[in-house]
Amino acid sequence: MSPALFILLVAGLAFIGWITGRARAARFTGTGANRPHSLPGYHGWYVALWALAPALLFLAVWGFVSPGLVDTAVTATPQSAAIRLDPADLTAEVRALGTGALTTAFHPEVVPLVPVFQRVQTHYDVIGGVIALLLAFAGGAFAFTRVKPDFRARTRVERLVMAALLGASLIAVLTTLGIVLSLLFESMRFFARVSPIEFLFGTLWSPQTGDSGTFGAVPLFWGTIFIGAIIAMIVAIPLGLMSAIYLTQYAKPSTRRWMKPILEVLAGVPTVVYGYFAALTVAPAIRDFAAFVGIPGASSESALAAGLVMGVMIIPFVSSMADDSIAAVPQSMRDGSLAMGATTSETIRKVLVPAALPGVVGGVLLAVSRAIGETMIVVMAAGLAANLTANPFSSVTTVTTQIVQLLTGDQEFDSAKTLAAFALGLVLFIVTLLLNIVALRVVKKYREAYE
Repeated sequence: MSPALFILLVAGLAFIGWITGRARAARFTGTGANRPHSLPGYHGWYVALWALAPALLFLAVWGFVSPGLVDTAVTATPQSAAIRLDPADLTAEVRALGTGALTTAFHPEVVPLVPVFQRVQTHYDVIGGVIALLLAFAGGAFAFTRVKPDFRARTRVERLVMAALLGASLIAVLTTLGIVLSLLFESMRFFARVSPIEFLFGTLWSPQTGDSGTFGAVPLFWGTIFIGAIIAMIVAIPLGLMSAIYLTQYAKPSTRRWMKPILEVLAGVPTVVYGYFAALTVAPAIRDFAAFVGIPGASSESALAAGLVMGVMIIPFVSSMADDSIAAVPQSMRDGSLAMGATTSETIRKVLVPAALPGVVGGVLLAVSRAIGETMIVVMAAGLAANLTANPFSSVTTVTTQIVQLLTGDQEFDSAKTLAAFALGLVLFIVTLLLNIVALRVVKKYREAYE
């Protein structure tokens, strides 16, 4: 039987528990001191949660335990003893055949074990499902016996909900902690083989050779800054800020209603689409333009192509933060400037933009952190050459591009070449984290000034 069927049965028992608990509580009567503590709905949810939570928790644990039990039962059969394969490889292939992930066996001798696997799997699925149903029934029955007028069902349900919300928050925190720890562990392995001084200040990047002195990441850091923090910002900051000024100060409400959503659509376009646009349209146009004006050495994969498209992509980040910041400036500051005889443009330049500058700067910093972490556009349009150059028509590479290159395909995770990707990821994580911290502090200071 499918585990999904048992989950539906458990959910059905929980629904029955909700109905019965609510119906029993609905019969409670009384006023004043004898008034029931909680509404009938809370009693129903209390019974339903007691029926649902233990059973689902058991099924989650059983999902991790039962594969090991099934594999042990399969390898203990006489048929498997005659097969000369590693037990892990044997059970993996049998499981793939039994679940339909494989249609043809790599080792024909394991085919007779497939019916054994399916039979054992069904056996343990039934055991787990029956135990889950018993837990659901027992939990619901226990909670149903506690449904009384003076029972604080609302308090218990709210505590369970609070615990669930806390668990969801902890998952995010623990996931971040796991990412940081994995990056730190692998980066320490890399720095045990390559000097941090060489990595952070070296100018030669050629990890494919694996030789000492070829892991200088300065060209990658420069390419990331050149594309994401210079070229892209030259495009995004003026266009984003001017868009925000027009939408907040000049556009009619009807115009703003359709222009602002259209502008924000840019943030929802998949980055691979931007990458195709940069590689197939923008990059050839820039190369042809450079050849037309006589600029030598223009590449079809250039920093300028990737930076321009990336700047267009992050315009909504700058525009949205600038829009909110300008709109949050008190109306009295606008009125005072206009009352002194200043024009609308003078009020914007000398009052609104300076007052909203902390919020605008915060939005720019967030946009920079988004830009330096971009992957698809630079992979498809900027090239793979680790060049330390300030020529925007040349091919450069970035940290994210090299991470993709180092981890693509089957790699050995005990070589300096592969471990270099984790060191690059750690540097990128630290830089992005610092940019976000600075941006949040700037925005917080701005909010405190006008709230």
